[in-house]
Amino acid sequence: MKDGKYVVLCVDDDADFLESTSIFLSANGYLVETAPSAEDGLKKYKAANPDLVIVDLMMEEVDAGTNLARELKLLNNRAPVYMLSSIGDQLNMSVDFTALGLRGVFQKPLDTRNVLATIRSALGQ
Repeated sequence: MKDGKYVVLCVDDDADFLESTSIFLSANGYLVETAPSAEDGLKKYKAANPDLVIVDLMMEEVDAGTNLARELKLLNNRAPVYMLSSIGDQLNMSVDFTALGLRGVFQKPLDTRNVLATIRSALGQ
């Protein structure tokens, strides 16, 4: 938390998605940090100490999102981490959420009401 607001880190290589998600979350009272790659996401994570992380599954490399989730788990991350996916329910069959330390998956395009309700619940709001 910073300045009385929860900090959400969004990591995605789609600049338009980052911008629209940042606007949406900011309008709902969150402080948003963004990163365009898994590498930048890890740096922002260490600098911002976010309360919640949203990371895209497929970025500059196919496994970039899952690799970032693994790195966060190795850092003993305590913030809820949600994966973004545009591949639908197939992700549930191919990714072990527990092993990655994920709290869940958001499907693209985002259902903003669902995302907001999930974030509020995860942060105890």
